[in-house]
This record gives sequence, C-alpha cells and structure tokens, in this order.
Amino acid sequence: MEQIICKDVSLGYDGNIVSEGISFRVCEGDYLCIVGENGAGKSTLMKALLGLHKPMSGTIALAGGLRQDEIGYLPQQTSYQKDFPASVEEVVVSGCLSRSGLRPFYNRREKQYAKENMQRLGILPLCKRCYRELSGGQQQRVLLARALCSAGKLLVLDEPVSGLDPAATNDMYEIIRKLNREDGVTIIMISHDIAAAAREADHILHLSRHPLYFGETRGYLASCVGEAFLRTEVKADER
Repeated sequence: MEQIICKDVSLGYDGNIVSEGISFRVCEGDYLCIVGENGAGKSTLMKALLGLHKPMSGTIALAGGLRQDEIGYLPQQTSYQKDFPASVEEVVVSGCLSRSGLRPFYNRREKQYAKENMQRLGILPLCKRCYRELSGGQQQRVLLARALCSAGKLLVLDEPVSGLDPAATNDMYEIIRKLNREDGVTIIMISHDIAAAAREADHILHLSRHPLYFGETRGYLASCVGEAFLRTEVKADER
C-alpha cells in the first residue's frame, strides 16, 4: 500500500531551485535511503515530506490513509539538544504531545505507550536518568523512542548515526532494521554512508540537481550512478 507519492517536485528557497523533477513512491514497510552530494536538497526534501517546507512545484501526497501526524521525525542533534536537562522518560513521553491536544498533562495511556517504546529500544532502565548524562548512542535511542511515540507508522530519520562511534552506529542500524523488518515501520532515512545505505535499505533515491536514480537498491548498485558514487566514497575513506 502506498503511503507517500512524490510527483515532479521542485525544491528550493527564495526562488532558487536546489533540486527538481523529483518523483518517487514510498509503500508501507519500505526502507528508503536518500543519498547524494552536499547541497543536493536531501534535507529540503525531508522538510517537504514532513510538511515543513512547501515545494516550488509538483505534489507530495500522503496515501493509504496515512496522516501527517503519523509520521515520526528524528532530526540531527544540535549541541544544545545534547545538553537538554530532562529525564529520559520526560523526553520520550513528549513525543505524545501531538496526541494530547490542549491537555496540560499526559494521560495513563500515553505514559504507558512511552514505557512500551522505551522497552522496545532497550532504554527502560534509563528512564529516570538525565538525558544530557547519556552517551551519544543512548541519546539517539531516546530520541528514536520519542519519534515512535509521536507516530509509529512511518519514521523520517536525518543522519541518525552522525557523530556516533562504530559500536553505537551498528547498534542504531540494528534497531532501525528491526523496527522495519519485524515491526513493519516504514523508514525514510537521509544518509551520507552509501555502504550502509546499500546494506540496510531496499530502495535508494539519489539526489543531485536532478534525481539520478530511484528504485531498488540492487539496481542502484549495478547502475553507473551507484558505481561512481561508491568509488567516490571509497576514495574519501582512503584519505
């Protein structure tokens, strides 16, 4: 079942086009990685999918009964956010804000849902700990649990392993893989790590000024675009 349909979209700011002609579809249970050079419009597209940025032209439509408030978002962390003085439990349950409406408190069901998502991500024993005292990998788990509280059908992840050490990176990819393959959560992830994208995702969208590829990962790896980008990444890692 289709959840997002993006048709001939152009993105940019102040009349200046960053990327154009973007067309792709995301179906329930997909794992899509968005890759491309810096400045190719990856983050702008993500904001458009979240309804935070209006396309200059074209359409982005939600399908299959998906609502905007059923899309969870894990942004890149700023240094200020990493030092946020709240408990793990408080951070996670704040993902339920969109559900609570004008109520100045969280009800029992929302608190239970937060607890379930903390259990799901293995951070329930940390629930009373201060968020800013956690490691980078633990913080990312907390924010992912918060995103699941916000909306559990589809997750939009912006460089979710940025700044993590190799062990925490592997843990995060494993968690995301489990959410997708075992729990059926649709994943859309921006990644600069093409090797990980090729390993984890079943679909790739490669952005440049014009989209260079959209389709299954195995087709991307066999394409001229995929091969060239992989060579570039390997050379960068060798420096």
